[in-house]
Amino acid sequence: MTQHSQAPVAPVEAYEPPYYVAVFTAVRTEDQSGYGETDARMEELVKDIPGYLGMDHAQTPGGLGITVGYFRDADALTQWRTNAEHRAAQKRGRAEWYESYTLHVAKVERSHSFARG
Repeated sequence: MTQHSQAPVAPVEAYEPPYYVAVFTAVRTEDQSGYGETDARMEELVKDIPGYLGMDHAQTPGGLGITVGYFRDADALTQWRTNAEHRAAQKRGRAEWYESYTLHVAKVERSHSFARG
């Protein structure tokens, strides 16, 4: 993951279900040449998908990165999954940037949030 320090520190809001999440967990390789630029481009690109709701990122001290993408419906998620530029980035990720990763896709049936103050 890149350092997302420019973004406010707040989770994506709770939306009215149903909607979909794609949970991507990964351990990256030592050589991250070109990763930051590609990651930034993917974050720009996904925002153009109708039905894209937002994204959360986290990184553990041990190096496990977690990205959760939120999508209004399965069609929006499919559009992102099949985007040609995204597919090329996935291929490069498998070849260069990831030691391992897991992708979980789920339909959200319940959602709520809390914010102090």
